[in-house]
Amino acid sequence: MLPVQIVCKNCKTKFRVPDEKLPRGQIISLKCPKCKNKIQIDTTHRTQDITSPVKQKTIIDQVASDTYDASEKPFDFLEEGVETALVCEHDQVLREKIHSALQRMGYHVTMAESARIALKYMRFHVFELVVLDENFDGTDARTNHVLQYLGHQAMNTRRNIFVVLLGNRFRTGDNMIAFNNSANLVINTKNMDDLEKILKRALTEHREFYQVFKETLKKTGRA
Repeated sequence: MLPVQIVCKNCKTKFRVPDEKLPRGQIISLKCPKCKNKIQIDTTHRTQDITSPVKQKTIIDQVASDTYDASEKPFDFLEEGVETALVCEHDQVLREKIHSALQRMGYHVTMAESARIALKYMRFHVFELVVLDENFDGTDARTNHVLQYLGHQAMNTRRNIFVVLLGNRFRTGDNMIAFNNSANLVINTKNMDDLEKILKRALTEHREFYQVFKETLKKTGRA
Protein backbone atom coordinates (compact mmCIF):
# COMPACT_ATOMS: atom_id res chain seq x y z
CA MET A 1 0.00 0.00 0.00
CA LEU A 2 1.07 3.61 -0.59
CA PRO A 3 2.37 5.62 2.43
CA VAL A 4 0.07 8.25 3.93
CA GLN A 5 1.27 11.85 3.83
CA ILE A 6 0.71 13.82 7.04
CA VAL A 7 1.17 17.58 7.50
CA CYS A 8 1.79 19.17 10.90
CA LYS A 9 -0.53 22.18 11.26
CA ASN A 10 1.90 23.82 13.69
CA CYS A 11 5.19 23.76 11.78
CA LYS A 12 3.92 22.68 8.36
CA THR A 13 6.34 19.78 8.26
CA LYS A 14 5.33 16.98 5.91
CA PHE A 15 6.14 13.35 6.66
CA ARG A 16 4.91 9.95 5.58
CA VAL A 17 3.64 6.99 7.56
CA PRO A 18 3.30 3.50 6.03
CA ASP A 19 -0.38 2.86 5.45
CA GLU A 20 -0.27 -0.55 7.14
CA LYS A 21 1.02 1.09 10.34
CA LEU A 22 -2.18 3.08 10.83
CA PRO A 23 -5.02 1.32 12.68
CA ARG A 24 -8.32 1.40 10.81
CA GLY A 25 -11.56 2.97 11.95
CA GLN A 26 -10.06 5.15 14.71
CA ILE A 27 -8.94 8.67 15.53
CA ILE A 28 -5.30 8.40 16.57
CA SER A 29 -2.66 10.88 17.82
CA LEU A 30 0.94 11.19 16.66
CA LYS A 31 3.74 13.58 17.61
CA CYS A 32 5.31 15.70 14.92
CA PRO A 33 8.94 14.51 14.62
CA LYS A 34 10.11 18.15 14.31
CA CYS A 35 8.10 20.33 16.73
CA LYS A 36 6.54 17.56 18.86
CA ASN A 37 3.08 19.01 18.30
CA LYS A 38 0.23 16.51 18.69
CA ILE A 39 -1.35 15.58 15.38
CA GLN A 40 -4.73 13.85 15.18
CA ILE A 41 -5.39 11.49 12.29
CA ASP A 42 -8.87 10.24 11.46
CA THR A 43 -8.70 6.79 9.80
CA THR A 44 -12.42 6.01 10.04
CA HIS A 45 -12.90 7.02 6.42
CA ARG A 46 -10.14 4.63 5.33
CA THR A 47 -11.92 1.50 6.55
CA GLN A 48 -13.64 1.07 3.21
CA ASP A 49 -10.29 1.08 1.39
CA ILE A 50 -9.16 -2.18 2.97
CA THR A 51 -12.39 -4.10 3.01
CA SER A 52 -12.92 -6.67 0.30
CA PRO A 53 -15.24 -5.43 -2.45
CA VAL A 54 -18.65 -7.05 -2.38
CA LYS A 55 -19.31 -8.96 -5.57
CA GLN A 56 -22.47 -7.74 -7.23
CA LYS A 57 -24.89 -10.56 -7.93
CA THR A 58 -26.05 -10.92 -11.50
CA ILE A 59 -29.70 -11.60 -12.32
CA ILE A 60 -28.71 -15.21 -12.99
CA ASP A 61 -27.16 -15.52 -9.50
CA GLN A 62 -30.18 -13.89 -7.88
CA VAL A 63 -32.67 -16.19 -9.58
CA ALA A 64 -30.57 -19.27 -8.82
CA SER A 65 -30.50 -18.39 -5.11
CA ASP A 66 -34.22 -17.60 -4.86
CA THR A 67 -36.39 -19.93 -2.80
CA TYR A 68 -38.97 -22.13 -4.50
CA ASP A 69 -42.19 -20.37 -5.40
CA ALA A 70 -44.82 -22.45 -7.20
CA SER A 71 -46.44 -19.30 -8.61
CA GLU A 72 -43.34 -18.73 -10.73
CA LYS A 73 -43.80 -21.93 -12.71
CA PRO A 74 -44.66 -21.15 -16.36
CA PHE A 75 -47.76 -23.39 -16.28
CA ASP A 76 -49.58 -25.72 -13.90
CA PHE A 77 -50.53 -28.47 -16.32
CA LEU A 78 -49.29 -29.56 -19.72
CA GLU A 79 -50.67 -32.29 -21.93
CA GLU A 80 -48.27 -35.12 -22.66
CA GLY A 81 -46.39 -34.72 -25.93
CA VAL A 82 -47.01 -30.97 -26.25
CA GLU A 83 -43.84 -29.02 -27.04
CA THR A 84 -43.23 -25.74 -25.26
CA ALA A 85 -41.81 -22.42 -26.43
CA LEU A 86 -40.56 -19.41 -24.47
CA VAL A 87 -40.70 -16.00 -26.17
CA CYS A 88 -38.49 -13.13 -24.99
CA GLU A 89 -39.48 -10.11 -27.04
CA HIS A 90 -40.72 -6.66 -26.02
CA ASP A 91 -41.88 -5.32 -29.39
CA GLN A 92 -45.65 -5.85 -29.40
CA VAL A 93 -45.93 -6.33 -33.18
CA LEU A 94 -43.17 -8.95 -33.18
CA ARG A 95 -44.64 -10.65 -30.10
CA GLU A 96 -47.95 -11.15 -31.86
CA LYS A 97 -46.31 -12.49 -35.02
CA ILE A 98 -44.16 -14.93 -33.02
CA HIS A 99 -47.05 -16.07 -30.83
CA SER A 100 -49.33 -16.71 -33.82
CA ALA A 101 -46.67 -18.61 -35.76
CA LEU A 102 -45.73 -20.83 -32.81
CA GLN A 103 -49.34 -21.61 -31.99
CA ARG A 104 -49.96 -22.70 -35.58
CA MET A 105 -46.94 -24.98 -35.22
CA GLY A 106 -48.55 -26.60 -32.17
CA TYR A 107 -46.40 -25.09 -29.41
CA HIS A 108 -47.62 -24.19 -25.94
CA VAL A 109 -46.33 -20.61 -25.86
CA THR A 110 -45.14 -18.73 -22.77
CA MET A 111 -44.36 -15.01 -23.04
CA ALA A 112 -41.71 -13.56 -20.70
CA GLU A 113 -41.96 -9.90 -19.71
CA SER A 114 -38.36 -9.60 -18.48
CA ALA A 115 -35.08 -11.50 -18.30
CA ARG A 116 -35.68 -12.24 -14.62
CA ILE A 117 -39.07 -13.80 -15.34
CA ALA A 118 -37.64 -15.78 -18.27
CA LEU A 119 -34.88 -17.19 -16.05
CA LYS A 120 -37.42 -18.17 -13.39
CA TYR A 121 -39.51 -19.97 -16.00
CA MET A 122 -36.44 -21.87 -17.29
CA ARG A 123 -35.51 -22.77 -13.74
CA PHE A 124 -38.62 -24.95 -13.52
CA HIS A 125 -38.98 -26.17 -17.11
CA VAL A 126 -36.81 -27.04 -20.11
CA PHE A 127 -38.43 -25.41 -23.14
CA GLU A 128 -37.98 -27.14 -26.49
CA LEU A 129 -37.86 -23.74 -28.22
CA VAL A 130 -36.66 -20.33 -27.04
CA VAL A 131 -37.20 -17.29 -29.27
CA LEU A 132 -35.07 -14.43 -27.95
CA ASP A 133 -34.46 -10.88 -29.14
CA GLU A 134 -30.78 -10.01 -28.75
CA ASN A 135 -31.80 -6.68 -27.16
CA PHE A 136 -34.31 -8.24 -24.77
CA ASP A 137 -34.56 -6.35 -21.49
CA GLY A 138 -32.25 -3.59 -22.66
CA THR A 139 -29.17 -5.72 -23.29
CA ASP A 140 -27.26 -6.83 -26.37
CA ALA A 141 -26.14 -10.30 -27.43
CA ARG A 142 -22.92 -10.07 -25.39
CA THR A 143 -24.68 -9.19 -22.13
CA ASN A 144 -28.06 -10.84 -22.68
CA HIS A 145 -28.84 -12.66 -19.41
CA VAL A 146 -31.09 -15.25 -21.04
CA LEU A 147 -28.46 -16.06 -23.66
CA GLN A 148 -25.79 -16.32 -20.96
CA TYR A 149 -27.98 -18.67 -18.94
CA LEU A 150 -28.57 -20.92 -21.95
CA GLY A 151 -24.87 -20.91 -22.76
CA HIS A 152 -24.07 -22.31 -19.30
CA GLN A 153 -26.57 -25.17 -19.48
CA ALA A 154 -25.25 -28.73 -19.30
CA MET A 155 -24.66 -30.02 -22.82
CA ASN A 156 -27.23 -32.81 -22.57
CA THR A 157 -29.84 -30.19 -21.56
CA ARG A 158 -28.79 -27.56 -24.07
CA ARG A 159 -29.07 -30.06 -26.95
CA ASN A 160 -32.79 -30.34 -26.28
CA ILE A 161 -33.36 -26.57 -26.57
CA PHE A 162 -33.57 -24.89 -29.98
CA VAL A 163 -32.56 -21.25 -29.52
CA VAL A 164 -33.62 -18.64 -32.06
CA LEU A 165 -31.91 -15.25 -31.77
CA LEU A 166 -33.69 -12.27 -33.32
CA GLY A 167 -32.01 -9.03 -34.37
CA ASN A 168 -31.68 -6.45 -37.10
CA ARG A 169 -27.91 -6.59 -37.60
CA PHE A 170 -27.37 -10.06 -39.04
CA ARG A 171 -28.49 -12.14 -42.00
CA THR A 172 -31.21 -14.74 -41.46
CA GLY A 173 -29.78 -18.25 -41.32
CA ASP A 174 -26.15 -17.18 -40.86
CA ASN A 175 -24.71 -20.24 -39.15
CA MET A 176 -21.47 -18.55 -38.07
CA ILE A 177 -23.32 -15.71 -36.33
CA ALA A 178 -25.60 -18.27 -34.66
CA PHE A 179 -22.62 -20.31 -33.47
CA ASN A 180 -20.78 -17.24 -32.14
CA ASN A 181 -23.87 -16.27 -30.12
CA SER A 182 -24.61 -19.78 -28.77
CA ALA A 183 -27.84 -19.95 -30.79
CA ASN A 184 -29.17 -22.55 -33.22
CA LEU A 185 -30.64 -20.03 -35.62
CA VAL A 186 -30.54 -16.28 -36.21
CA ILE A 187 -33.38 -14.43 -37.89
CA ASN A 188 -33.38 -10.82 -39.02
CA THR A 189 -36.48 -9.06 -37.75
CA LYS A 190 -37.21 -7.93 -41.32
CA ASN A 191 -38.03 -11.56 -42.12
CA MET A 192 -40.57 -12.10 -39.34
CA ASP A 193 -43.46 -12.51 -41.79
CA ASP A 194 -41.73 -15.73 -42.90
CA LEU A 195 -40.99 -16.91 -39.36
CA GLU A 196 -43.09 -20.07 -39.55
CA LYS A 197 -41.54 -21.20 -42.83
CA ILE A 198 -37.99 -20.41 -41.67
CA LEU A 199 -38.50 -22.16 -38.34
CA LYS A 200 -40.01 -25.31 -39.83
CA ARG A 201 -37.11 -25.76 -42.22
CA ALA A 202 -34.48 -25.10 -39.54
CA LEU A 203 -36.14 -27.40 -37.00
CA THR A 204 -36.40 -30.22 -39.54
CA GLU A 205 -32.67 -29.94 -40.31
CA HIS A 206 -31.87 -29.75 -36.60
CA ARG A 207 -33.88 -32.86 -35.74
CA GLU A 208 -32.39 -34.83 -38.64
CA PHE A 209 -28.88 -33.89 -37.54
CA TYR A 210 -29.44 -34.86 -33.92
CA GLN A 211 -31.13 -38.10 -34.89
CA VAL A 212 -27.94 -39.11 -36.68
CA PHE A 213 -25.85 -37.74 -33.79
CA LYS A 214 -27.78 -39.76 -31.18
CA GLU A 215 -27.58 -42.92 -33.25
CA THR A 216 -23.81 -42.44 -33.55
CA LEU A 217 -23.52 -42.04 -29.76
CA LYS A 218 -25.48 -45.28 -29.25
CA LYS A 219 -23.25 -47.18 -31.68
CA THR A 220 -20.11 -45.96 -29.93
CA GLY A 221 -21.54 -46.71 -26.49
CA ARG A 222 -21.59 -43.09 -25.38
CA ALA A 223 -25.36 -42.60 -25.27
